[in-house]
Amino acid sequence: MDPDTAADFTVENVEKALHQLYYDPNIENKNLAQKWLMQAQVSPQAWQFCWVLLRPEKVPEIQYFGASALHTKISRYWGDIPAEQYDTLKMQLFSQIAHFASGSKIVLTRLCVALASLALNMMPEAWPGAVSEMVRMFQEEGGEVDGRARCLALLELLTVLPEEFQTSRLPQYRKGQVRGALGSEWTAVYPLLQQLLRQPDSPPLVKARVLKCLSSWVLLDVPLNESEGLVEASFTALADPELFDTAVEAIVNTISQPDSQRYVNTLLKLVPQVLQLQEQLRDAVQNGDMETSHGICRIAVSLGENHSRALLEQVEHWQSFLALVNMIMFCTGIPGHYPVNETTSSLTLTFWYTLQDDIMSFEAEKQAIYLQVYRPVYFQLVDVLLHKAQFPTDEEYASWSSDEKEQFRIYRVDVSDTLMYVYEMLGAELLSNLYDKLGRVLTNTEPTTTWQDTEALLYGFQSIAETIDVNYSDVIPGLIGLIPRININNVQLADTVMFTIGALAEWLADHPVMLSSVLPLVLQALGNPDLSVSSVSTLKKICRECKYDLPPYAANIVAVSQEVLIKQIHKTSQCMWLMQALGFLLSALPVEEILRNLHSLITPYIQQLEKLAGETPNPSNKLAIIHILGLLSNLFTTLDITKQEEESGENAPPIKSAPPQTGPNPVVVVLQQVFALIQTVLSKWLNDSQVVEAVCAIFEKSVKTLLHDFAPMVSQLSEMLGQMYSTIPQASALDLTRQMVHIFASETNHFPPIKALFESVTSVTLTIFQQGRHAGNNQLQRKPSMNVCECLRVLSLKFPEAPTVKSTCLFFTELIPRCADIPPVGQVVQEDGKLLLLAVLEAIGGQSSRSLMDQFAEVLFCLNKHCFALLTVWLKEALRSPGFPSSRVSNEQKDTFSQQVLRERVNKRRVKDIVKEFTLVCRGLHGTEYAADY
Repeated sequence: MDPDTAADFTVENVEKALHQLYYDPNIENKNLAQKWLMQAQVSPQAWQFCWVLLRPEKVPEIQYFGASALHTKISRYWGDIPAEQYDTLKMQLFSQIAHFASGSKIVLTRLCVALASLALNMMPEAWPGAVSEMVRMFQEEGGEVDGRARCLALLELLTVLPEEFQTSRLPQYRKGQVRGALGSEWTAVYPLLQQLLRQPDSPPLVKARVLKCLSSWVLLDVPLNESEGLVEASFTALADPELFDTAVEAIVNTISQPDSQRYVNTLLKLVPQVLQLQEQLRDAVQNGDMETSHGICRIAVSLGENHSRALLEQVEHWQSFLALVNMIMFCTGIPGHYPVNETTSSLTLTFWYTLQDDIMSFEAEKQAIYLQVYRPVYFQLVDVLLHKAQFPTDEEYASWSSDEKEQFRIYRVDVSDTLMYVYEMLGAELLSNLYDKLGRVLTNTEPTTTWQDTEALLYGFQSIAETIDVNYSDVIPGLIGLIPRININNVQLADTVMFTIGALAEWLADHPVMLSSVLPLVLQALGNPDLSVSSVSTLKKICRECKYDLPPYAANIVAVSQEVLIKQIHKTSQCMWLMQALGFLLSALPVEEILRNLHSLITPYIQQLEKLAGETPNPSNKLAIIHILGLLSNLFTTLDITKQEEESGENAPPIKSAPPQTGPNPVVVVLQQVFALIQTVLSKWLNDSQVVEAVCAIFEKSVKTLLHDFAPMVSQLSEMLGQMYSTIPQASALDLTRQMVHIFASETNHFPPIKALFESVTSVTLTIFQQGRHAGNNQLQRKPSMNVCECLRVLSLKFPEAPTVKSTCLFFTELIPRCADIPPVGQVVQEDGKLLLLAVLEAIGGQSSRSLMDQFAEVLFCLNKHCFALLTVWLKEALRSPGFPSSRVSNEQKDTFSQQVLRERVNKRRVKDIVKEFTLVCRGLHGTEYAADY
């Protein structure tokens, strides 16, 4: 079937194409048939062939295509159907549905969807009372079609109607009208569903369809009090295993509708019905019937979670609501290990957040009353959650799949978040409670206590201490005292001990005397690859928070760290964290000690790098080079001796800070020693963006940390950067240049090398991209060195790589604010600012990816803030050109845009929104679905 030659959409051709689609083994032919059939479906001939394809002698696949073609024509080409044909079409569909009531189910459903679409397009004017008429048509005696089949066909039709409404393409104003018309027809649907569900002789299949139909209609926000009887009947249906799942869906969907909280009286009637399910729930749990317990739990949680505020406010019914809360507690504590023997407990966690939020939002007096009732409940919740967070036995855990272990890990994170939240209600008493339990577990010599008990209690502590300031808690000294008494005979327990110590790092900084009892544990754990993440992240926290208390331990920490680095115990990212930890640690030492430690720490890597620099580039030595450069840049990220002087201000303990340092910064000393080696590496790897990035990162991290202390390196680095960029321009070099300009351009003695670098970077960009841009050539001859804006223009429009465009925009947002205090920059902006603006407008007009609009908005904002008078003139001149920046925008839209931008000199977020709005108009996407995803 060739889509190009066969515009002849006849019944025979359609059947041939369908045969090809279903039975031809050749995928190419299948695709061609599919393409042709899609064209056939929307062709005017579809009205003729679809009825023929529905004839009784055809096979279901062909009948299905006929029904689908009908739905497509009605739902998407409604405007093509003359009004006088509506009724004929309606009657034809009714008779087809009656016919297929005892035929193929998939064809019946498509025909119901087609009739539903017809009804939605005709309601309310052209077909008032559509739903009542549907019910009446199918309740009349239908001759050859048996009553049960007709009943099922009607239920199918009523079920797809609200679903079709949700996905229909009706215009917004029609949607409101039709929703209203449908809502008023619930009175025709309700008695039918009620009768079928309550009739003792209704077959299970019919009842299941009724429940599905209810689920579908509640999506239209049917008022809860108008479906009360059906919800009650749905609760009765829960006793029938065949109907259980559909009844759960119907109940949950009904009580989860946002509008249902207005009907408090109905909600109050639902509470006892939910409570009556407790026996069925207990039996299900006892018999290991996870489906049933899960379903009942969903019902209890959806009532509690969606309506806790409304139900709490019914003070005289407090006991029944408390009973519901306890039922949910039972679901939280359901026996078994998540996710292996139960999957229900996780459903309840958000309920506990919601209930707490609602209690805490009442005014003080009311809150005090609720806390009296619910604080004991939340203490019980903590016990339940910690029990649920316990690891299974080692043997059982070993049998879990990696996916089950990962789901359990995520579940524990959710438990941890819940505990942290509960702390807001229970406060310090919660920590005392956990501490007492931990004390009992650790002093208990009976063999019944397991490592799992200890681990869970510590996990509770860590969950709270990680995010909440526990410095004032009086139980922490006791806890730190207990930690060394723990018999750590298991990886999971060891991990949690590490993370708990890490969570207490800030407390340790205020109580340094306790460091000696926990630091040895951390250093010992560093040597165990199974504890890699927890031990390294804990050491990093301690080195960051307690660095002024660590000099006595420094030699030991450095020695252990060097040993594990040499043995390659840890993965790359942990090695980087470890280097950051050492950077924090060394920052607090006297300069000569820093240099001595740096020497022993870095020398093995420098020797390795020298060896690698001599080799011919290949993938494995590339990884090794990037690894070493990464270690250095992570070390330099945190090695900051200037902080010592700030810390030794009036509030810092006098003994802690070292005397102010003199002489060159240790990082600069090291960088100067390895500079030549880095240049050698670069010369070999200049065309590899990852290596260039790793080199730039070392300097960028150092510049950021050292700021003006980096001065001795400025001229060397500027020269190297200029050479790098002129050979192969890369975003990372541009980022580093921006950083340098930002810090050193305003310092007179550093201006020459920075200016030379800046000129080199801009002119290089131009030279590379000037081919084919004759305007660029003239500009270049006139002023090759500082032609900044032509450079941006070329960059923003010709560079496809987003990172480069982002870097360029950032470069300009750093440069423009300097136009007032650095005359050469001011001159450049004045002469070429308009070119910059044109480039930005061109990009917004559609030349650049929409994902980059925030960057261009930043440049506009910057120009507006620092060159307002110039921007006013430039915008006017630029937007005067017809068809610029896009032929789709009117002069009026351009004026509005210009006024909006010029008005915003403070609110950058607003400028970003204005630019996003304008770029959509320029691209013809405004108001489209595509724009809505943006």
